[in-house]
Amino acid sequence: MPKNIKKGPAPELVLGVRNIASLTACKDSADAVYFSLDRLSLRSRAHEITADNLAEFVESIHGFGLKGYMAVNSVIYPDDLTELSDVIEAAASAGVDAVIAWDPAAIMKAAANGLRVHISTQANVSNQETVNFYESMGASRVVLARELNLEQIREIRENTKMELEAFVHGAMCQAISGRCYLSAYLLGRSANCGECSQPCRWEWSLHSDSGEKVEIEGKYLISAKDLCMIEHIPALVEAGIDSFKVEGRLRNTGYTSTVSRCYRKAIDDHMRGRYTQEAAAIMKKEIGLEYNRGFSTGFYFGYPGPDGIACDHDMNASPVKREAVGMVTNFFPKNNAAAVKLLERGIKVGDNIIIEGSTTYIEQEVTSLVVDGEKVLSASKGREPGLAVVGRVRKNDRVFRIEKTCP
Repeated sequence: MPKNIKKGPAPELVLGVRNIASLTACKDSADAVYFSLDRLSLRSRAHEITADNLAEFVESIHGFGLKGYMAVNSVIYPDDLTELSDVIEAAASAGVDAVIAWDPAAIMKAAANGLRVHISTQANVSNQETVNFYESMGASRVVLARELNLEQIREIRENTKMELEAFVHGAMCQAISGRCYLSAYLLGRSANCGECSQPCRWEWSLHSDSGEKVEIEGKYLISAKDLCMIEHIPALVEAGIDSFKVEGRLRNTGYTSTVSRCYRKAIDDHMRGRYTQEAAAIMKKEIGLEYNRGFSTGFYFGYPGPDGIACDHDMNASPVKREAVGMVTNFFPKNNAAAVKLLERGIKVGDNIIIEGSTTYIEQEVTSLVVDGEKVLSASKGREPGLAVVGRVRKNDRVFRIEKTCP
């Protein structure tokens, strides 16, 4: 056994969350969560946590017995420095357990405010000397580059006592450690400032030097499959990784619930000597019912080949599709019913639906619809039926119909 690899505690499981609903979904499975404010992060669309409600959100995290890590991982320009100070001070005041950062300005301000610092994967930490450099700056953990293989991680582990975190599941980026400029070049939306338009997920064509179109199988030529390492938990543990990170701060709450539960079980099974490949394969299939782009093992076992590209799928390879239906406009607790404005499409009795919001997540079947005081079997787009619900919902919660297609 390499000298610095620990046999003791199970690795920490860290889930990305964006609101109370996703936090609640993983509270019984995760050891920690990571999130961001509505600024200075790579997920600018995750805007439900703000400086005004940060302390309350962190209190909820700690109330569930979890740790909370706040990402401040965008590029910091001169005009951002005052805002950076405000964000770091808010994090310190709220009692976050660590700040995830890579820009030296963010690292120094976090350390000056007494905060633990986790070095973001954006720093592309790929060797032990770089790990030790960040330790000398006061960092307590590094999130390793996603381009490392297991042998390289083992070598780093043998030569440092720093906490090592690595992504084990979720979206992969075409660019080194996510430092992508394609979105900014094509659309003026910088991925490094949280505004990625994901052009790598678009349909592309390949042309020869003479200008002729090259006929190949597949259309989505640079769309990387999602990382999924649930079938390789023992190897990850043996490599000495302290913390397993799941990408997905913008994924839906059902994804957060399923992925966290499956990885929790896989980790616990391994630590208790009960892990089997058969059980891991079953959990992988269950995870595959949630939004995904197909699965690969990324760089862990070498450079990805053609099987690491999702050529045949536009974004979602899951056989289960979420179709937007409408929005809750009112809730009637005495009747366990909600008024739903059908903005995108109609619904009918027997449909499986999800009602989701910043504090809401309900999966149920449509059992009753009422239009103009009369029970109906279906309601069309544009109508506002009363819908029987199995739990509390809130105004502006979104309603989705779940449709399973042939794989």
